[in-house]
Amino acid sequence: MAHDHAHHNHSHAHDHSHGHAGHSHAPDNFGAAFAIGASLNTAFVIAELIFGYAANSLALISDAVHNLSDVVALLLAWGAAWLAQKQPTQRHTYGYRRASILAALFNAGLLLVAVGGIVVEAVNRFYAPAPVAGMTVILVAALGVVINGGTALLFMRGRHRDLNIRGAYLHMAADAGVSLGVVVAAGIIMLTGWLWLDPAISLVIAAVVFWSGWGLARDSVNLALDGVPRGIELSDVKEYLGGLEGVVEVHDLHIWAMSTNETALTAHLVRPGGSDDAFLHHVCEELSRRFNIHHSTLQIEVDAAVCRLAPAERV
Repeated sequence: MAHDHAHHNHSHAHDHSHGHAGHSHAPDNFGAAFAIGASLNTAFVIAELIFGYAANSLALISDAVHNLSDVVALLLAWGAAWLAQKQPTQRHTYGYRRASILAALFNAGLLLVAVGGIVVEAVNRFYAPAPVAGMTVILVAALGVVINGGTALLFMRGRHRDLNIRGAYLHMAADAGVSLGVVVAAGIIMLTGWLWLDPAISLVIAAVVFWSGWGLARDSVNLALDGVPRGIELSDVKEYLGGLEGVVEVHDLHIWAMSTNETALTAHLVRPGGSDDAFLHHVCEELSRRFNIHHSTLQIEVDAAVCRLAPAERV
């Protein structure tokens, strides 16, 4: 009886917590940013390929390839944000929120592949320096700084809240850095004739891109494996639940990511006095407010011996 009662109550509290949780941060706020970013960057890739070929600049052509990977990353993140809004179905009862995690994973892979491309290109350049039409490179790359920097700013405010927004931000910020490096290198090469500077700058940029890609890969793999999202300490949540009025034990506590910006929790609370609407309401509200966990499912048990899903667990 306590089981059913708790679940019935919870559904009420759960819906209430949804009302103010603001689940669709990314799609609502960033649809325009994705559209502008993807359009500008696609146009810029085409321009870089044309002018890179005309100026005999391998730096511009490889930057165009790198930028193309960013357009793909933007489209992936945008598609995942759109999928995350789709309603649950009989087959996919959580909807398609997890697509956002897969996109973040793929996005991280793309960043790391782009790094490989830059490094190979830079090493080749050390062996065979090539003359470059410096002024054309400077003008086109400077345009790249403006376009990529501007696009990064569009995503800047959402970068801490959603892994895909962070992925888009990192891609664009890294790109602005790449383009700036190309501008500086081309300027110095025009003044001094030091052709080795081009690949040297490329390697420094590759290291920066690798660092951001590695962080994104680490976080997205953690979410894909149902790890506790960064920023939430399981011990703190367990301590909070264990300290609730009347609760004598917490077990089968699980916290995982439903998407790149939504977290779910399930837990069994042993509470000899049973439960009521007000208690569950309060707990769901507090989990949302304190820990940013908006999807909580709580099972209230009157007797500790009633249920043991995993007797040997340490959680």
